[in-house]
Amino acid sequence: MAQVVATKSIHGSLLSPGSSGSLQERAARLKASSFSSSKAFGLENEKKRSIGVARRSTPMAAVTRSVRVEPEVVPVSPEDVPKRAERFMELQQFGDTSVGVLSKPTVKRKTKIVCTIGPSTNTREMIWKLAEAGMNVARMNMSHGDHASHQKVIDLVKEYNAQCKDNVIAIMIDTKGPEVRSGDLPQPIMLANGQEFTFTIRRGVGTVDCVSVNYDDFVNDVEVGDMILVDGGMMSLLVKSKTEDSVKCEVVDGGELKSRRHLNVRGKSATLPSITDKDWDDIKFGVDNKVDFYAVSFVKDAQVVHELKNYLKSCGADIHVIVKIESADSIPNLHSIITASDGAMVARGDLGAELPIEEVPLLQEEIIRLCRSMGKAVIVATNMLESMIVHPTPTRAEVSDIAIAVREGADAVMLSGETAHGKFPLKAVKVMHTVSLRTEATLSRGPMPVDLGQAFKNHMSEMFAYHATMMSNTLATSIVVFTRTGFMAVLLSHYRPSGTIFAFTNEKRVQQRLAAYQGVCPIYLEFSDDAEETFADALKLLKDQGMVKAGEEVALVQSGKQPIWRFQSTHNIQVREV
Repeated sequence: MAQVVATKSIHGSLLSPGSSGSLQERAARLKASSFSSSKAFGLENEKKRSIGVARRSTPMAAVTRSVRVEPEVVPVSPEDVPKRAERFMELQQFGDTSVGVLSKPTVKRKTKIVCTIGPSTNTREMIWKLAEAGMNVARMNMSHGDHASHQKVIDLVKEYNAQCKDNVIAIMIDTKGPEVRSGDLPQPIMLANGQEFTFTIRRGVGTVDCVSVNYDDFVNDVEVGDMILVDGGMMSLLVKSKTEDSVKCEVVDGGELKSRRHLNVRGKSATLPSITDKDWDDIKFGVDNKVDFYAVSFVKDAQVVHELKNYLKSCGADIHVIVKIESADSIPNLHSIITASDGAMVARGDLGAELPIEEVPLLQEEIIRLCRSMGKAVIVATNMLESMIVHPTPTRAEVSDIAIAVREGADAVMLSGETAHGKFPLKAVKVMHTVSLRTEATLSRGPMPVDLGQAFKNHMSEMFAYHATMMSNTLATSIVVFTRTGFMAVLLSHYRPSGTIFAFTNEKRVQQRLAAYQGVCPIYLEFSDDAEETFADALKLLKDQGMVKAGEEVALVQSGKQPIWRFQSTHNIQVREV
């Protein structure tokens, strides 16, 4: 089947579809493909015997137990046989001896899972269960709760990290940002299509046809003809006219309006500072608690990131900044924003409210590609398993959504309401775990790793990370790296080697932060002054915990910004047997 891929520049507001030729040309290619298939089908009866022999000669004869092959129905050409054998060999490296869709690979999941902690999961028992189910990062949403409730969660995660020897959970604080919300209502209002309704900047108004807005410049920001979205599009109102203090609208898509609902204007961002006074209080709270990541909401330009990083530097805080791409204003400045940050989050909720919804999947793909090319972490968030807030199983579209994020190369996927206040938080994590794991098993990683462009060209370590990845992919080995800053482990992660990256560090903070990076298994280990002694301790620990087997080979990398047991100018890769 011919595949047509639509591409666009993220700086434009209109999609420029690209295709591989005109409709007539694609149809001609389809006909040609069909003709080749029919010729292959004609050859099938002639060469059925020889093809059958080729199949039996492959090491995967057991395939017939899980997949029913019907050569009389499915066209097969002689060229297909080696391709199938190659696919079998790919699956073999995952310990999988069948191509059945339910086969389970025996590898460690590489894509990380971010869980939002809320009323459904803020107990000691649930934190432990979430970690066992697959949580890698615990997220505190500062839009809800207070510092006391978040302090309780942070203390529980730290307690888990102190007790658990073979797992670690990173801590993320997600700032509220400059949200525009409607005011309080004595009771919910039903808005009907075609009804007139007014938003006002006057305080304390809450009637059946008018409600306050918490943003004084709301009237100045909107124009006649703008579309106002309530809760990301659950309701929509068209601006018909405005006065000095009010915006009069016509309801386009009605519904139930409750107190303090989130408001967006399609295609526009509020002229508010990205970091509010409340956000600064929350950031100071994070500094005091030595969290690992800040997710900063509604970032519009790189200046906001520089301002926050300068503040953290002045505090001596080693906290990484993840920018949330969720406003229309951030798209023209996307490159500079991501360059200034340590990673990005594709916050699809508000992004789909401020921009046309059909742009969201294209922007997701572009943001992931950009982060990958720049060596930055990237998280895909919002609505990934939304139905599991109230249902025990996901929709099939949600399952595909996770798989697409994994295939596109996201470092992590995120759960919001599913784990914060949902009925089935543990089941949601398990679904995300199994879907990610299964999807990863189908990804084809050739011996040549992807080029990261200019991301690390100033570091000799980039060359060694590249070749360590090539070695891992070719020999099907895991990678062992020793790091004090996390730099080399992060660099290896962005090359996406086929084996697990066992990152040993003698810094607890670095161990926690590395928990968010794709393919990295961070392990705390006291480093000895003797390199060989430390290497032996590391390999023994891996073997004792069942992470590698006796006789298995691993690629040991010595490189990075800070030399450990080597001269500054010396870098090396070794292959060692456990």
